Amino acid sequence: MSDYLTRIMEAANAKQPPKRMTTRVIAIDGAGGAGKSSLADRLADELGGVPIVHTDDFASWDDPLNWWPRLVEEVLEPLARGTKTIRYRRSDWDQKQQETWGEVSPSEFVILEGVSASREAFRPFLTYSVWIETPRALRLRRGLERDGHEARAQWEEWMAEEDDYVSREKPREHVDLILPGDRDLWS
Repeated sequence: MSDYLTRIMEAANAKQPPKRMTTRVIAIDGAGGAGKSSLADRLADELGGVPIVHTDDFASWDDPLNWWPRLVEEVLEPLARGTKTIRYRRSDWDQKQQETWGEVSPSEFVILEGVSASREAFRPFLTYSVWIETPRALRLRRGLERDGHEARAQWEEWMAEEDDYVSREKPREHVDLILPGDRDLWS
């Protein structure tokens, strides 16, 4: 296991969840293509297979950042209430008009992964948060490798929205740990 995974796990274990929360929510934030998903997957495995809630389940190409009230209402507040199984409607990125649902059961830890996962509206529910800092060109390359080069215009629009989020909320100033996403530090 990497030193970074150990550091995150030990720090999150040492902190008490915020008031009203029994679940420790670990946020993994960063811009698109930063490496958030791979860190979340590794951390979830190391924590014994804990659930991951992806902000991409709420965002869409048409609404990259203003979906957050639904995540608070459908996931974070039910976690705070101790709801046994939480169901939330996932975004339809492919616009196939198919309704799909995600589920998460409260556990000792839940990972909230994705762009704006450490935003101000979520902080009252978070125990620990990480920002992954990755150069813009590398993030764009990763995004186009995943989504195809025909998605370049969407990626450029998305990145402009992310820039606004970073400028407005300054997530780096509010997280517990900043990691470089241009190196393979957690595999």
